[in-house]
Amino acid sequence: MSSARLYVCSLTRVVETVRDSGARSLVTILTAGASLVRPHEIAPDRHLCIAMSDIDAPVAGHITPEQSHIEQLLEFFSNWDRRAPLVIHCYAGVSRSPAAAFIAACALAPHRCEQAVAQELRHASPTATPNRKLVALADARLNRAGRMSAAIGAIGRGVDCYEGAPFALDLA
Repeated sequence: MSSARLYVCSLTRVVETVRDSGARSLVTILTAGASLVRPHEIAPDRHLCIAMSDIDAPVAGHITPEQSHIEQLLEFFSNWDRRAPLVIHCYAGVSRSPAAAFIAACALAPHRCEQAVAQELRHASPTATPNRKLVALADARLNRAGRMSAAIGAIGRGVDCYEGAPFALDLA
C-alpha cells in the first residue's frame, strides 16, 4: 500500500513535502511558541501540533518529552486512514520528527522488528538522530521491552547537519 507512507522533514520543507507527497495528515513538533504553518492541503482536524523541546532531560524554560506526548502521537497515528501519506516535521527534521516516525512505524506495524525499522530509518536518512527520550517513552508504552531504544542506540548518531533532508518510511 503505497499511501501508507510517512514523510519526515524540517519546518522549512513542510509545504513542499506535503504538496509533493500528497499528504493529508500532518504532525508538527516544535518548541513552545514557535510559529507554525499548516499547508492548505491539510484540514485542521488532521493536523496535530505538539509543543516540546528537543531535549532528553529537564531544562528550565523548556518542555521535556513526556508520556502525554506519546499518547497524543499514538492516538493521531491510530486515526490516520492511510489513504494518503502522513508528514511529520520538527524544526530541523533531525531528532523529534524522525523519533515520531520511528514510533509510528513500530506502533502501526507491530509485527516488524524494531531493528529493521531503525535500519530502514538510517538508510533513508544519514542525518537522523531520533530523540532518545521520545523513543524510550514509546518503547515502554508499546511494551517493546527496550527493543526500540536498543535499535535506535544501534544505529547511532546521524551525520551532523543544520537541517536534515526530507525522507520517507514505508509501513509495509
